[in-house]
Amino acid sequence: MRQQERESGIAVLGGGPAGLTAGLILGLRGAEGAVFEAEDSVGGLAKTVEVDGYRFDLGGHRFFTKLQPVADLWEAVLGDQFLVRPRLSRIFFDGRYFAYPLQARDVPSRLGFFESVLCVASYAAASLRRDGTPETFEEWVCSRFGRRLYNAFFRSYTEKIWGVPGSEIRSEWAAQRIKDFSLRRAVTAMVGLGGAGRPTTLIEEFSYPRLGPGQMWDAFSGLAQAHGVPVELGHRCTGLTHRDGRIESVRFEVDGNEFERDVDGVVSTLPLNDLVLGLEPQAPAPVRAAARRLRYRDLCLVALMLDQPDPFPDNWIYLHDPSTRAGRVQNFGAWSEDMVPPGTGCLGVEYFCFEGDDIWEMSDEECVELATAELARIGLIDPSRVTGGAKVRIRKAYPMYDSAYVEAVEEIRTYLAGFSNLQLCGRNGLHRYNNQDHSMWTAALATMNLLDGTEHDVWSVNTEDEYHETGERVAVEFGIAASSEEFLPKVAQLPLARPEQRTPTTLVESA
Repeated sequence: MRQQERESGIAVLGGGPAGLTAGLILGLRGAEGAVFEAEDSVGGLAKTVEVDGYRFDLGGHRFFTKLQPVADLWEAVLGDQFLVRPRLSRIFFDGRYFAYPLQARDVPSRLGFFESVLCVASYAAASLRRDGTPETFEEWVCSRFGRRLYNAFFRSYTEKIWGVPGSEIRSEWAAQRIKDFSLRRAVTAMVGLGGAGRPTTLIEEFSYPRLGPGQMWDAFSGLAQAHGVPVELGHRCTGLTHRDGRIESVRFEVDGNEFERDVDGVVSTLPLNDLVLGLEPQAPAPVRAAARRLRYRDLCLVALMLDQPDPFPDNWIYLHDPSTRAGRVQNFGAWSEDMVPPGTGCLGVEYFCFEGDDIWEMSDEECVELATAELARIGLIDPSRVTGGAKVRIRKAYPMYDSAYVEAVEEIRTYLAGFSNLQLCGRNGLHRYNNQDHSMWTAALATMNLLDGTEHDVWSVNTEDEYHETGERVAVEFGIAASSEEFLPKVAQLPLARPEQRTPTTLVESA
């Protein structure tokens, strides 16, 4: 039986970085509202999992941004718990390790003279015939770096991520995720067309919470609640009712029971297809069809515990080797030594998959065995040093940029724009592969649109050509000054007596 609650205010759907940012802004502005999270812990894709004293991310989550209000907020919330860490990452390809991003001095010695000459020729040919606008990821990379480098450094990893060829992925993903200027400098240096030194814009360090990203989002949750905005865990949104262009109520399932809450407005970070298909009355048939066309890539994270610290120095390594099913491996002790018990290590082996395929369905023990064997085969670990492991399944980790997504998102976006009290934000809320800072920024803009009646364009975040993680300025300000004083109440006024830092929730048992 459905229970009806007459509470109102703004309902924030989802307790990841975007939803918690929206909740904190509501609290700082003294607005009525609540954050609703389906899981039993906050953080979403950026949560930290703890198993037997080992902490690990669902992937690695660097904290780096050129959005100064976001940087200020991070610093104010965690203070001295926010560490500055050196960055080291490499690519494993063809039995060898390459610096990432590519460095001029590295590629010839690793690929060999003959292959390097072929890469130079391929790059030169691509530069001469470059014309038009590439539509696919493969076309985008080949037109800029040549097919030879595409085959060597992009094809295998891209197909691991998405489970489809690069010719079926839209070019928007390449433009958004590959920082053209940093890679281009490395490639032009390699072919002798530019300076051979290391690009000055490469990020050499980043910030990271001492106990993992979940520490940040636990703190955000505590601050939101301290300012009167509750964060309700275990509340799975099952639908939204609407009338006359307004969302009137939201339905939730809690411990098998369903209740309905009246709302004045909604900030949604739900996957776009779930949001559309949960509307009551139903969205028009073309909009529902568009929602069903949206696809997602899932993720299995396999944590390996070792009886040795720092099995390799990198924060993470990209596994471009086609014979290795894992796509990337994180070394969490290199992110923060407090992520692991003293004298030990923990690796996060990432398997990109679709729900229901063989990787997804493997038992925890089978996945731990697979990850151990793969890392041992390429020389990253001694399998005898593995003392335990755990597997975490993550649904809808990556919104897919396939051939159908642009038209589908536009159909949905146009329809949802007709709801005057609904705002979308976050990675899945916009079906956009955003970083944490971008997700937070979209949440801030969306929340201000509801509170102040502004019309900030959340869809523009992380689409401008001039916005890069290694720029010297914030190129996108979306109509408001990029300063903490004008974006939020002064960060210095946040209460520095922070709520107690909670340890991450244990989600899985060791295998």
